[in-house]
Formats: sequence, C-alpha cells, structure tokens
Amino acid sequence: MAISANDKINEWLSKLDSALKNRDSKAAAELFAEESYWRDFVTFTWNLKTLEGHTEISSMLDATLDTVQPENWTLEGDASEADGITEGWVRFETASARGEGHLRLNSDGQAWTFLTAAYELKGHEEAKGATRPKGVEHGARGKHKNWLEKKLQEEAELGYKKQPYCVIIGGGQGGIGLGARLRRLNVPTIIIEKNERAGDSWRNRYKSLCLHDPVWYDHLPYLPYPDHWPVFAPKDKIGDWLEMYAKIMELNYWSSTVCNKAEYDEANKEWSVHVERDGQEVVLKPKQLVMATGMSAVPMVPKFPGMDSFKGDIHHSSKHPGGDQYAGKKAVVIGSNNSAHDICADLWENGADVTMVQRSSTHIAKSETLMDLALGGLYSEQAVANGITTHTADMIFASLPYRILPGLQVPVYAEMKERDKDLYERLEKAGFMLDFGEDGSGLFCKYLRRGSGYYIDVGASELIANGDIKLKTGQVESITENSVVLADGSEIEADLIVLATGYSSMNGWVAQLISQEMADKVGKVWGMGSDTKKDPGPWEGELRNMWKPTQQPGLWFHGGNLHQSRHYSSYLSLQLKARMEGIPTEVYGQQEVHHLS
Repeated sequence: MAISANDKINEWLSKLDSALKNRDSKAAAELFAEESYWRDFVTFTWNLKTLEGHTEISSMLDATLDTVQPENWTLEGDASEADGITEGWVRFETASARGEGHLRLNSDGQAWTFLTAAYELKGHEEAKGATRPKGVEHGARGKHKNWLEKKLQEEAELGYKKQPYCVIIGGGQGGIGLGARLRRLNVPTIIIEKNERAGDSWRNRYKSLCLHDPVWYDHLPYLPYPDHWPVFAPKDKIGDWLEMYAKIMELNYWSSTVCNKAEYDEANKEWSVHVERDGQEVVLKPKQLVMATGMSAVPMVPKFPGMDSFKGDIHHSSKHPGGDQYAGKKAVVIGSNNSAHDICADLWENGADVTMVQRSSTHIAKSETLMDLALGGLYSEQAVANGITTHTADMIFASLPYRILPGLQVPVYAEMKERDKDLYERLEKAGFMLDFGEDGSGLFCKYLRRGSGYYIDVGASELIANGDIKLKTGQVESITENSVVLADGSEIEADLIVLATGYSSMNGWVAQLISQEMADKVGKVWGMGSDTKKDPGPWEGELRNMWKPTQQPGLWFHGGNLHQSRHYSSYLSLQLKARMEGIPTEVYGQQEVHHLS
C-alpha cells in the first residue's frame, strides 16, 4: 500500500526528533539529500542562516543542540505531493521559542529544503486575541490615569526620564513596521525621522510615483490594507496610511528630529545617539540601534567634469519634485532603471522634451506580466481566493533557499521574454540595451543581488519604443553650461539634468552618523555573494547584514521592499526582544566581512 504524504512527513520528523534528542548530528544530517538546504531564522542559529549539505548541517547542530533543545515536531495540516516532491508545514519548539517551518522531501524520502523560523518567544508572547489587554479597570479605585494620560506620560518621559531599549533611525515604512512589532513585544523604542510627518518620505517624492508592487505584496504587519485599496497605491495615499498606522499602533515617533551622530560605549554596551528635537540636543542611550534608512538612503551622485558650470537645474532623482515645472524644457535623465523611467514618463506627460541616457543594460518586466507569472501564485486576488494568506505566501517564498532561486526563476522569465517579445523587439530597435540578468533569472534575483538594474514597466517602455522619450546610450563624458556630452562626442542640449544614478550601500549612513571605521567593520549591506555584477563573492546564502547580527554588537540594518520589511521585521524584533530579556542568544555562523561597500 502506498505511503501517504502525511505519513512521509511524519516519519521524517520522527527520525529527525530522535536524532536531535540523541544529539546525533550526523544521523540528523543524513536525513537530508546530498544537495539540500536548511534555512533557519532565529530558532537554531539566532541568525538568518542557510546551511547547505550534510557537513554544514551537521556542524550547525553540533554547535547548537545543547542550548536549543528542539522538540515536539509535528505536521500542521495536510501534506501534499506533486512531481516527486512531498511537502508540508511543521511546528516545533526550542528551549526559548516556538517555531514554524516548511519541509520538502525528494522521491527518496530525504529532505531537499527545510525552513525553520521562530514566531514567538516563550514567556514573552504578544498580547493578542484571548490575551489582549482589557483596556479598563472597572470599579471605584480613587483617582487614576486613563489611557490618554498614560500615553502622554510615556511620550513625555521616554527619551528624557527613561531611556529606550532600542532606537530606530528612519521613520519610513521599514522603521514604522519594525516599531509596531517592538511595541507589541513591549520593547521601549523611539523612531527618529527627520521629516515633519510620518509618510513624508513618500509624499516628498516626484508627483507621479506609485508603488510598482501589487497591494497583496505590500501589507504592513498586523493591519492589512482594506479590500478596496488600489492594486498600485499612489505615493501620497501610502504616506497617509503610514501616518495613520503610526498613530493607531501608538508608536513613539519623533518626527522633525535629526540624528547628528552616534557613538558606541564598549564598556557599558550602549549607544549615545545625539539627536536634535524641538531645537534642543537630546542624547538617547539605547542598547540597540537599528538603521532603517532604506536601500534608497545615500544617493550616489557622480562627479562629471563640468557639472558646476551647468546653468539649468541639476539634481539627483531623490530630489526630483515632479515634471509640472519643466513644460517645454529640454530634460536629460541619466540612468535607465525604475526611477529614471518614472521620471522620464512624468516629464514627457508634462510637456518636456525628454532624453534618457542609458549607460548599462536594464531588465524590463511588464507589470501585468510580472504579476501573472512571478507574483500571481502567491500575491494576487486569486491567491487570496485559494486560501493563501499573506503570512502563508511569505513563508512559501522564504522556504526557497537563495541558492536554488535563480534556477526556478529562469523559466519564468523565459516565458516573459516570449510573451512580451513585441515590446522587447521594438525597444531593441530603438537602441535600448536589454538584459534578463546575467543568468536569465530576471528581476527578483537582480533585486536580491544588487538592488538595481531593472524597471517594472507601467508605461514608460512604450514611450521609449515609439520614440516619445528619446534614447541615447553610452557613458557621460562631461557636462557643459547647457548640455550633456557623451563619450562618443554627441551632445544633448539640456535645461534640466536628473541624475537617476542610484544609491550606495546602506552602511554609508553608518559612515556618516558613526564613523567610517564602523562602516568598514560591518561591511557591505545587501547582496548575497552571487559573484555577479555589483554582487561580488564569496557566496553568503543570505542577504549581507540584513535583519540579523552584524560584526558590531547592538547595530542592525532593516529595510527592503514592503514585503521584506513586513516579513523580516518579525525575526529582527524577536532578536531584539530576546536580548532585552536576557535570553541567551549565541549567534551561529556570524557573517564575515569581505567587502566594505
């Protein structure tokens, strides 16, 4: 009689449980296929770490089993089987945490991929559902403070009479989402934001900006967008949502506050964070400092010869106000990724004469095709109808180790290339340099590797293909009083130059606020060591320095797109809470520094 999918998963979990209880790391590792991947988020490693193959798995278990003490492995729901792969969701516990995960077995009953992820700390669970606070104490008790009075008292004291355990630099969607998780875990936190209002990091961008990712991909923790929310939200709508969210989630959000510098006291294991608020310097003393400044934090502004002589407007894309003031002007946009395309389209719509200067090849993915082929199975109205919640989608996505992701993505983008062949042929005829990643793995792998090099097409590609947006390819040689000169000697007249030239590594903010020495100590942020353009090896297996311990104790990086910020903020918040509560958090597989920026 054939063994059911449930029985296969349960039998494997039973063998794993037995091997782990016997502290037999070798026997546990032999339950995995020769090519296998164990991706752990916080449960075994207090890290975000992928172990590849028997040797790495066995070594990790040798180092962690005595303290982790895993047990109670169970299958959650029913397993499934297709194309020789059996997969199922699992639950388990460690000495300090409760975990969930996902397991894939090959046709021989060995593990191919295994995800283990903490979702709560024992004794420090979020108060929710049946354990939610009452909100009021009934009965006559004499004078007492109501909710508003308690809130105002906390706001008045935190950062002045009482020190926060954690300070988050950056009050965009990343800082706000992480702040909400820490609030739920009762971790005293202050979010520092230089703008006047929460959401201004979106409001202050160019007028036409909308999210390029669909709504199902972009929910914040705890509070999903309402079901009438547009698929692609405009920037000001997102800004208002973030402002509302910060207020409803009762975050200690210090807007109009500038962080001037930060220093780490090795003796006391705490930071001195110098901020300017209400015209006065305030020195905060947190134990943990999170840089939630985002990937688009430190603009990369090239130094072209002659820039100072230009008589028109010249600015980085991060400072672009919108195209409505440039009607009838000659605009040159240097760059060819998302911001460059958006700004070119915006300028064209406002009546400017627009030229894009493309310096290197760019991956183009039509929005509707990307949604259908790459995101639709997990993040779409149909996925919701099929019972795939946001959390389930996030976990399925996380269950795929980065090593195998390119191979899984290649056929997706090969189909995209065929489906949208007409657009690609017309773009190339117009002179546009196209690519699908160095290995054909497309947009998301490019994003993970370098955070750039692509455009999700919402209309600008058609304008380039039909010549409405002019195109020049090549390197910029110099800038004159009224033009951009390319390396081939051609000259483009300009009243406006927009430098859509991208952003540097997130540790650039560390260099500015703390020191270059500390920026070098933590090293490059982002990329996974794929040994492709802008992502040098060696192979890391996870994103460098993101959401996990760095080489500088008490310093963390948080960000990414809305999906990543939502999902990974959970693991970062648990790591911070554990340290606050004194839970042993010995990190396994601490990332080494191979690149400074």
